[in-house]
Parts: sequence; C-alpha cells; structure tokens
Amino acid sequence: MRPITLFTGQWADLPLADLAPRVRQLGYDGLELACSGDHFNVQQALAEPEYVAEKRAFLKEHGLSCVAISNHLVGQAVCDPIDERHRAILPAHVWGDGEPEGVRTRAAQEMIDTARAAALFGVPTVTGFTGSSVWHSIYAFPPTSQAYWDAGFEDFARRWTPILDAFGAHGVNFALEVHPTEIAFDTATARRALEAVGHHPRFGFNYDPSHFAYQGVDYVGFLRAFPERIFHVHLKDVWWGHGNGEVGVFGGHTTFGDARRAWDFRSLGRGDIRFQEVIAALGDIGYAGPLSVEWEDARMDRWHGAGESLIFARGLDFPASAQAFDAAFAKAGENE
Repeated sequence: MRPITLFTGQWADLPLADLAPRVRQLGYDGLELACSGDHFNVQQALAEPEYVAEKRAFLKEHGLSCVAISNHLVGQAVCDPIDERHRAILPAHVWGDGEPEGVRTRAAQEMIDTARAAALFGVPTVTGFTGSSVWHSIYAFPPTSQAYWDAGFEDFARRWTPILDAFGAHGVNFALEVHPTEIAFDTATARRALEAVGHHPRFGFNYDPSHFAYQGVDYVGFLRAFPERIFHVHLKDVWWGHGNGEVGVFGGHTTFGDARRAWDFRSLGRGDIRFQEVIAALGDIGYAGPLSVEWEDARMDRWHGAGESLIFARGLDFPASAQAFDAAFAKAGENE
C-alpha cells in the first residue's frame, strides 16, 4: 500500500507543532512539508546543523514520515514576469527590492538551496512550480507565433537547467506540478518542457489530475504518457460543467466557491475525477510512492475535508497482485 500523506501548504498558517499531532490523529502516514510558515525552512536547514535532525525527530515522535517537500511558491518566481502578487508569496530575502530579474535570480538560487536542504533532510523529491514567461499568451491573440513560444521554453531551459543540475548533484528529483501558469500545463506542453531541458533525469512531474480535468485534458492518459517521470502524486478532486453559464474555464475573475463558476476544486470523492482509473494507471506504471492529499474545497471546513479525504484515499488504494488472477485455473487444470 502506498503511504497517504497530507500536503501542508493549505495549513501553513498553523505551527507544525499544532498541525502534526492532529494529522496523525486523523490517521495520515506522513506529511509533504511546504516551505511555508514554520513547516520547513530551507535556509535554516542549511545554516543550522541540528535543524533537520530535530525536524526528523519531531515527525518520528508523532508517527509521521516525510518523503517530499514543496517549494511551489519560490519556484513560481524563477520564470514568471514578476508583479506585486509575488511579494505576498515569497520569502523576504527572495523578494529583496522587487526588481524582476533580481527576484528571478534569487528564486533560482533558493531552488538550488532547496535541493541541498532536501538532501540534508533525507528527502528524495521536491515538488513545485516553475513559472512561465509565456503563460500570459495562452490565448493566442495578438497573433502568437511558435517562435514566440519557443523563446519561452528556451527561457525555461536556460533558467532551470542549472537548478536541475544542482538537484542531480545532490541526488534529489524535482517534480513539477503540471498546472495552469506553469511552463507545462497539459500533456503537449509537458512534452515540450521535457524536450527543452534535454529530458534531464532529475526533471519529472508531481501528478495532480484536478488541473487537467477541467481543461478537458486526458488526465489518465498523462500517466501512461510519462510512466517514468511521475515522481510524486497529489490527490485533489475537482468538478466541472457546473455554475450558471456565466463563467467558463478561464474563471471569469471570480473567486473559488462562487456559484457562477464552471469548475471548482472539491474535497476528495465529491468531484468528477475518475479516481479508480487513476489508481489503476498508477499501478500499471509501477508507481509506489506516496499519495499526497492536497485538500482544497472553498465550501468545506478544512479539518472535516482532511478527515473525509483520508478515508476516501484509504478506500481507493490497494496492494498490487503478486500473481496473475487466473493462475489458479491453470494449476487446477494440470491436476485433472
């Protein structure tokens, strides 16, 4: 059985000392620690020799593991056009004076530092975002050439290849969460991103079906397209085709939970994702890593959602078969 973990990004307002015991009480096996709040601090991990040891001891004390850390927020700034929204999500030392290229350079260094910190912490995978210099051109008007998009992927490769090389030097994988606003947001752009970095062995994906589904992308097919690049899995549900017809897939500048929206993230089991097919595909490609619940539902109390999502995830997963289901028939026939 795969371990069921909770991604702590949506709980970054709570001290880990308060969060961890309650998560364990719910029955989770571990945490995917976000580099937010006091959950995991990259610079402390590098500067204070006792930091990672104490963090590990704390998790062990509460019966929790950690096999992935998340630095989504800093990764977003590596390739993005920088604006005032980034200041709210970045550490002060990464934001600095806010000059865009300086922010991008410091974000890249922080991701390299994250690889070093993950290695010290004994964690094999960092999940995150990459940002994108060309996401704003998603709707191709003014008319957009392939050369324009090529330049965006070249920018991604130029900025991320040194980061990925650092991940390789420290034996850590980077798992991009394929997601709108990133360099890869569907299967086609994921292929293009892989090609841009020369199929770097440390570049793969944090698979989250919710980000494909409302776009109309085959989210089960994505797993079969990249069987060796699925480094980590988020479980998050979504529904689509709802609302009152006023808001489409682009969101209409509405906030999550607005009844007019055509899609919204939902607590596990309450959306439209075909999770049985997802689990079957994960088994087919041999994925044995964690299933990390990324809980998001604007209409629900988060602790209620965390509890019911764990129950759903436990019922969803199952151990792989050790033999062909029809092997017994052949043996029976041999004895006749």
